[in-house]
Amino acid sequence: MRKISALPGLIFVVIVSIGSAFAYFEYTNSAYGESLSIAVGAFVIAVVASYSIKIADQWDRTVVLRLGRFRSLEGPGLFFIIPIIETVPYWIDTRVITSSFKAEKTLTKDTVPVDVDAVLFWKVVDPKRAALDVADYGSAISWASQTALRDVIGKTMLSDMLEGREKISSDLQKIIDIRTEPWGINVISVEVKDVLIPAALQDAMSMQAQAERERQARVILGDSEKQVAEKFAEAAKTYVNDPVALHLRAMNMLYEGLKQNSTIVIVPSSAVETMQLGGLAGLTALTMAAGQERATQGKEGPQPGPWSEPGPAKAVVGQ
Repeated sequence: MRKISALPGLIFVVIVSIGSAFAYFEYTNSAYGESLSIAVGAFVIAVVASYSIKIADQWDRTVVLRLGRFRSLEGPGLFFIIPIIETVPYWIDTRVITSSFKAEKTLTKDTVPVDVDAVLFWKVVDPKRAALDVADYGSAISWASQTALRDVIGKTMLSDMLEGREKISSDLQKIIDIRTEPWGINVISVEVKDVLIPAALQDAMSMQAQAERERQARVILGDSEKQVAEKFAEAAKTYVNDPVALHLRAMNMLYEGLKQNSTIVIVPSSAVETMQLGGLAGLTALTMAAGQERATQGKEGPQPGPWSEPGPAKAVVGQ
């Protein structure tokens, strides 16, 4: 809202005060008619002077009409008009103005109802056209923004709208700027604040995203198993050509299994024959090695009680 300047009121008071002083002086000299004329004349001059003086702020531009026709564009600062003959119907603010607008329940290109909120930054660059070529430029730019937003939504897919807000904002700016340029208004930028979709659709999209993540996890797991299988195949080729390496690997795996307490290892008879563990000497040597390993670990930590831990490890040879 434009603030009313105190200067016209001050001039009115000064002129009336001076006229009243002269009227009182004439009244003391018994000139009653002249004193009344001076008082009335001072009042009329004060009204005309206060009405003629106008002050526009730095950001204001005023349109002056003389007998209904455009006379000039005034401001900023002090200017004068002729009372009754000239009028000031518009005070135009040339600063950047923000306007919020929205489109509710508007269908996208893939027929999804959405609510979109946006903010428009604009300014008046030609106050004359903004005052004379459109009745209410503020309301006009608001309606132009809403219709442009609905047009853009109707031509855009929901996925593109959620991911490419910058593109939508750029398209809106171009469309609105073309529509408002004849009114002397320049659109600086348009920012899409929020895109709201129905709650049911949000749940469906969340489930879809979760399923997509699970699918990717399964694909990654399958690729990992494939790579592991390929490495095992390469290792198998090495063991086929080198039986000693296969024997050492089997001995190491069995030894690692027997190191843990209360461990029962079931070894196929074919593996026993391959590793030459079928004889009593081989089995005894392996069991003694595991016992020595546990004894070494027991010295480093607390010894288990007679009833706290199960008995020693056992090796069961299957036939």
